[in-house]
Amino acid sequence: MQTTALHALHQELGGKLVDFAGWELPVQFSGGIAEHHHTRTAASLFDVSHMGQVLVRPTSGQVADAATALETLIPASIVGLAPWRQRYGLFTSADGGVLDDLMIANHSTHFFLVVNAARTEHDLAHLRSLGEVEVEHVADRSLLALQGPRAGGALTQLIPEATGLVFMDSVKLSWDGTEVWVSRSGYTGEDGFEISLPNERAEEFARRLLDIDGVAPAGLGARDSLRLEAGMPLYGHDLTEDINPVEAGLAFAIPKVRRSGGSRAGGFPGADVILPLLDTGTPRERVGLRAEGRAPVRDRAPLFASAESDEQIAVVTSGGFGPSVGGPIAMAMLPRGTAGTVYAEVRGKRLPLSVTDLPFIPHQYKR
Repeated sequence: MQTTALHALHQELGGKLVDFAGWELPVQFSGGIAEHHHTRTAASLFDVSHMGQVLVRPTSGQVADAATALETLIPASIVGLAPWRQRYGLFTSADGGVLDDLMIANHSTHFFLVVNAARTEHDLAHLRSLGEVEVEHVADRSLLALQGPRAGGALTQLIPEATGLVFMDSVKLSWDGTEVWVSRSGYTGEDGFEISLPNERAEEFARRLLDIDGVAPAGLGARDSLRLEAGMPLYGHDLTEDINPVEAGLAFAIPKVRRSGGSRAGGFPGADVILPLLDTGTPRERVGLRAEGRAPVRDRAPLFASAESDEQIAVVTSGGFGPSVGGPIAMAMLPRGTAGTVYAEVRGKRLPLSVTDLPFIPHQYKR
């Protein structure tokens, strides 16, 4: 398995290391539930260096040309993305499914993309199919996520300039003479930052953050329960090539300018499938589920409309315990308009689940 620049630190801190998409990373340190609550009330440091970091540069030297090229793969407004701002986007397939979800930042002369670890090689090949750009896989930089209500106060002790950032800013700053790429974003629903910096300085930076009162290490187990409570989809679970952006509840990632009638409508893979769905709706939709009991309902559990029905209507796409919610929660692609109670089959028993809106808890971004 591959390891990150913080591997020795993870071992020193007692992290329980497991395989995440071919990377040995901590699933927890003090315990997933404790780390979850700490993130909601203070600040947690996550190592997300397994994520793919990619630079996309225009061969013409004009960043607008790179934006135009990226819009042939991604149905976001990248041409309209201001310098030093970041946006959520999706790679779509010709059939209208999702190939990956990603963050895209305009770094003035080029674009900085962060993609899912398991999809990095796929996405690099996908981007290299474009003829107008140079694509660089950034393998010499770590990526750390500092998340929680005290994240801003902690980071500004090391990088005072970070205090002026708002949600989805993505800028280059300096820490102790080293260039760091800082965005005010994350995947927990909390205020926070993602910081890209050279591998050789990552451990020192992490130790400096962990020395600050209120900052503690957290594993990817807590990150998963945090994103589930925040109603955020996970690629390979709530997003796949068989799920389109509209039914996944991600229509916000396709702005008016890229929709039918917009000045740059279509032009991305699957546009002929996806754009009509924005007007007609989809036969199924991503929803939240809350268990009425305490038994957890995990991914892939089959769902039924009633306790007696033999007809399976869907499967759970993400499921687990929500520490802040105080009980088991899940997400699934249910037939559109499904309301009330559905039933998950777990170890031969039908467990009732209430259909609910997402997210389970409000987002706390600094806008």
